[in-house]
Amino acid sequence: MKHLKGNRLSGKNVIVTGAGSGTTGYGLGQSIAILFANQGAKVLVVDIDSDRASRTVNTIVENGIAASLCVADVTIADQCQNVIDTAIENYGNLDILINNVGIKGLGSVTDLDEEHYNRVLSVNLSSVVLMSKYAIPYMIDNGGGSIVNMSSFGAMRSGGFGPAIPYALSKAGVIALTEQMCHDHGPAGIRVNCIAPGHVYTPMVKDRVNEEQRELRRKAAPLQTEGNAWDVAWATLFLASDESRWISGVTLPVDAGLLTTSPISMLDKLTN
Repeated sequence: MKHLKGNRLSGKNVIVTGAGSGTTGYGLGQSIAILFANQGAKVLVVDIDSDRASRTVNTIVENGIAASLCVADVTIADQCQNVIDTAIENYGNLDILINNVGIKGLGSVTDLDEEHYNRVLSVNLSSVVLMSKYAIPYMIDNGGGSIVNMSSFGAMRSGGFGPAIPYALSKAGVIALTEQMCHDHGPAGIRVNCIAPGHVYTPMVKDRVNEEQRELRRKAAPLQTEGNAWDVAWATLFLASDESRWISGVTLPVDAGLLTTSPISMLDKLTN
C-alpha cells in the first residue's frame, strides 16, 4: 500500500463509521480508514461488527500505523456518544468525522416493507444526525473541524436495477442535512460536505449485480470506466483535509460523469 502513503492528514484525529472490512474486496469505509491512516491521521474505526472492525484495524496496523476500534450501533444515541468519548479518550480531540455507514434499501412505495424502510432511514440518515450531534461540540472546542457525509447519485437520479425508495430517500436526506449543517455550524469553523458515489463496484454491490449488469453500469457514464472504493476514498480525503479549507456545503459526485448524462445520450454506448 505504498501508493497510499502521504502526510495530508498529519496530526489529525478521525472517526470513520461503517469502516469494518468484509471478507472480500474493499468497501468504502474500510478504504477511507486505511487511506486516512496512511496519510498521517489517527483513525478510530467504528462498526457494529467487532470482527469486521478488527480486520480493518489489523490491516492498518500491519502496515506499521496505529489505529483503534470502537464497536457501536450508530443509530443509538448513547452509543454515538460513546464513540465520540472513545475518540477523545484515545486521541485527545476530534478533527474529522466521516459519516459513511449505510445499508441498501429496496422497494417502491407500494411494496416496501415498513420495518425495513424505517431501519434504512435510521442507519443511513439518523446515524449522521446523531454522530454529528455529539461530535460537533468537541469540534467547536477544538476550534473547528471537517465532516464528510456519504450520500449517493441515487439521491439525485432515479433508476437502477430495481426500486429503491428507502435508499433514495435516506441519501437525499443526507444532502439536505449536509447543507443545513454547513449553514448552522460554519461560523464555528466546521466544514460539512458530502460525497455522492456513482456506480462504484464494492462488496455491497457484488452480490446484487451479475456480470452483464456490471458492464452496463460501466458503460452508463462518460468515462466508460468502473469505479471502486479507493476512488471514493481519495475524494473524501480531499474534502476532509485542509486542502479544501474554503469548501463547505457541497455534494461532490464521484461517478465518472454519470450525473451529466441521460439514457438517450448514452444509448449508443449502452447498445454497442
